Amino acid sequence: MAEQNNQILLETKDLQKHFPIKDFFGRKKQAVKAVDGITFQIRKGETFGLVGESGCGKSTLGRTLIRMYEPTGGQIIFDGEDITKLEGAKLQPYHKRMQIIFQDPYSALDPHHNVEEIIREPMSLYTNASKSDIDEQIVELLKKVGMKADDMYKYAYEFSGGQRQRIGIARALAVKPEFLLCDEPISALDVSIQAQVVNMLEDLQEELGLTYLFVAHDLSMVRHISTRIGVMYLGKIVEIAESDELYDHPMHPYTEALLSAIPVADPELARSSKRKIIKGDLPSPMDVPGGCRFHTRCPYAKPECSQMEPPLVERTPGHFVACHIR
Repeated sequence: MAEQNNQILLETKDLQKHFPIKDFFGRKKQAVKAVDGITFQIRKGETFGLVGESGCGKSTLGRTLIRMYEPTGGQIIFDGEDITKLEGAKLQPYHKRMQIIFQDPYSALDPHHNVEEIIREPMSLYTNASKSDIDEQIVELLKKVGMKADDMYKYAYEFSGGQRQRIGIARALAVKPEFLLCDEPISALDVSIQAQVVNMLEDLQEELGLTYLFVAHDLSMVRHISTRIGVMYLGKIVEIAESDELYDHPMHPYTEALLSAIPVADPELARSSKRKIIKGDLPSPMDVPGGCRFHTRCPYAKPECSQMEPPLVERTPGHFVACHIR
């Protein structure tokens, strides 16, 4: 886990990403509100974990941050510069500074290119280095991620899932970025390989001074790697806290339910613990509930919860929660 640093690298202000749904005639009918007004900050050198149910908007938020998706509204500020509306040549330097590690290592690598070509492509696009310099850097990158120099001449199908993900990480590091979006980078890997990849990411962060946004479903792994954690529900962040603080003292009822779902290894302890079950299904992001978006599934909901949307408020130092009853 990275050391604490209060210098802000990336922040959003009321960020929105809506996907329009059109009718047969091409007229906008509805919109999927995948990211719907999010304000938060990521500090230099930290790993900010992002958790929540499938469909809550985690990956969309990450991809909007690095401008893979065009934001619908709000602001994205990277290293003090507003990059929300930058385009073309003005945006390119920021693409170099922000890279992504994809979830599926099987579909993320071009099967028609060997490892050398896969890693060389971004380097050729963003740097003016000579071919010999790039060759040396490719070998060095492969060594950093635990691969051999000779692997550069092989194709993706010749590697296991864990090895493919290492190649994907090497590609992301090829242009020497400052910020990495880790979009569920271990969910497609065998459990035996997951810890290896996470440990490698931590070592690379320490060595290269990287900042991570780590999107994941595995709550135990998120606690291990993250400095701070944000909990996302239906397009909103409902809680942010330091990693241990969030797990030891969750405030939002949704966070409590997520944490209670973590498997417990001790059978007796598992039987004695009271699991908090979330009732109902995740509402559609095309038709979000009014007020607090979690009130339709919350066991503590009061009338005001359906009428007013709670702001994200700092309840204790560094611990933010959006809830009327906490």
